[in-house]
Amino acid sequence: MVDARRPVDAAAVFGGLAEIAEQLATGAGGLHALQRTVDVTVEATAAAGAAFIEYGQDSGRVVAATAALDWSLGRPVDLIHPTLRGLLQYGSRVREIPVSLLGTVGGEHLRGRGLARFVAAEVNAGKTAVGVLVGGYHDAEGTAGPDERAALGFLAGLVGLQYTLGRGLPIHVDAPSVDPVAEPFALLDAEHVVRTWNPAAALLTARSPESAIGEPWPFPLPTGAETVEHQMACGTWIEIRAATVPGGTDISVSFRSRADQTSDGRDLFIALTGHELRTPITVIRGYADTLVEHWDSLDDGSRREAIYVVGQRARELSRLVDRLLNAVGDDGTPGDASALLPFDLVDTLTAALDDLSPEQRRTLTVALPQTLPKALGERATLATILAEFVTNAGKYSLNWVEAVLTAGADAQTVWFRVADRGIGIRPEHVERAFERFWQLETGDQRTRGGVGLGLYLVRRIVERQHGWVSLRPRQGGGTVAEVRLPRADADAHGEA
Repeated sequence: MVDARRPVDAAAVFGGLAEIAEQLATGAGGLHALQRTVDVTVEATAAAGAAFIEYGQDSGRVVAATAALDWSLGRPVDLIHPTLRGLLQYGSRVREIPVSLLGTVGGEHLRGRGLARFVAAEVNAGKTAVGVLVGGYHDAEGTAGPDERAALGFLAGLVGLQYTLGRGLPIHVDAPSVDPVAEPFALLDAEHVVRTWNPAAALLTARSPESAIGEPWPFPLPTGAETVEHQMACGTWIEIRAATVPGGTDISVSFRSRADQTSDGRDLFIALTGHELRTPITVIRGYADTLVEHWDSLDDGSRREAIYVVGQRARELSRLVDRLLNAVGDDGTPGDASALLPFDLVDTLTAALDDLSPEQRRTLTVALPQTLPKALGERATLATILAEFVTNAGKYSLNWVEAVLTAGADAQTVWFRVADRGIGIRPEHVERAFERFWQLETGDQRTRGGVGLGLYLVRRIVERQHGWVSLRPRQGGGTVAEVRLPRADADAHGEA
């Protein structure tokens, strides 16, 4: 697929910029203005698609996307991979990146959709790097001209201004940003002699650049995509990754202190889960006692109703226990791809409908295709994910408005969505909803149950399977929840 070199629509570009300026001038902004900036990026650079990747706690995540990159919304991006670290640290602010260089960090998904190259500009709010604005192109032989580079640089500056104003940005307000340039980094020559040693590396290792540069690399050096853990003489454990710099023989090395495994929010976790466990247990015990003590005085209809309520609450309790076990037993890291198995998504979703309550099934319209390519993942987890989506659709709706379950596939992924007509979700909440313990309603205003773990666990479960999940407002009102999993028959070159 080759890009048609279409002329830039100046009216669309300036109209979009005027809309963004008006939002910022009136005190608005947030994700809506960020998304509008990404939309304008396509028009201003003649790109096939555009996206903004926000730096997060451990990597990055696509928080706004459009056109040929709209499928990537919610996808995690390994921004501290040595390949990208080298590209982000060296060269001009606006960088051109062939997709062929990104094989280890998602290049197969991009090639599978016909994208061949990217132009990227890092976004800074003051002196803090907050993310990367990218435009994608289909033509492998093309190159970014001065107009495209200038437009992308200007729009990256506009995004930086939005982050400086801080109106709903960053999206992940509770996560410290990872600045790839501020992470420990070294550049080695082909003989593994240190050529570059940044200040963060000096701080972590207590080795100054003067004492490190020109000396052999002092730690184990991993090969391929592996991560090596090493304990330094001071006792600190570090994680090391390395990759050959594209187009040369130098080796880019990223390393950092091993993540602390201690849990946070333990008191809040205990308080919330204790309350949520107590509710179904109290109901089950109450109805069970009633049946035992008054069986003979109850008519057949009353007995059936009591047994039905016990069964319904027992299913709720079972789902809650599953969530708690997942919360304490899953570290959230992607699993071994070789352990994932192909499965039929349509059959799996159809079977998962049986786990929903009668009320949920009555308000869910199922519009699944007859067949789809097989997905690669963990079949047993789909029932949990679907139940969470449908539960949220009802929880944040008036009188359980109708939701629709659909599914489909593209060259690289198999996906399913639950779209509802509930109260909807504001753009600034679409990522916060995946945070642990976060609730749409909090404090004394909270009227709906839940521990705030559902979507948090859904994201961990899906990303463990090398997929991703996203929320977005539905046009006309309501919310769309979407999961994408790898397609089982897509090969390493991105072809199905």
